[in-house]
Amino acid sequence: MGMVQEFKDFAVKGNVIDLAVGVIIGGAFGKIVDSVVGDLIMPVVGAAFGKLDFSSLFLVLGAIPPGTASTLDALKKAGVPVFAYGNFITVAVNFAILAFIIFLMVKQINRLKRETPAAPPVPAVTPEDVLLLREIRDSLKK
Repeated sequence: MGMVQEFKDFAVKGNVIDLAVGVIIGGAFGKIVDSVVGDLIMPVVGAAFGKLDFSSLFLVLGAIPPGTASTLDALKKAGVPVFAYGNFITVAVNFAILAFIIFLMVKQINRLKRETPAAPPVPAVTPEDVLLLREIRDSLKK
């Protein structure tokens, strides 16, 4: 019974719950970011610089069976060892773009947080007995 109680205490701690919420929101946010990159940014980048798809760049490291097309997918299906460096370049470029977008978003969020003015501190109410003692002190000074 002690093990079950320990697990229950662990699972309901605030940090674990916060982490679970973060993972769930992160998964949903990942889909939004994928859409932003894939549907909004990459078409603009593709129009400006040409399509950034290097996946057709590869080196064949083995013998190609006769009748096999010399595309990356066909070679992989045929079991030919292929050094697909172009796919890595594409993923790396996409990651760099994604990291930059997230950087800009976090920077903007932090800027918005800093702009929120803090409420001026409310002066503490002086207790009645302290006010009375101050009045007595002041009258004795005269």
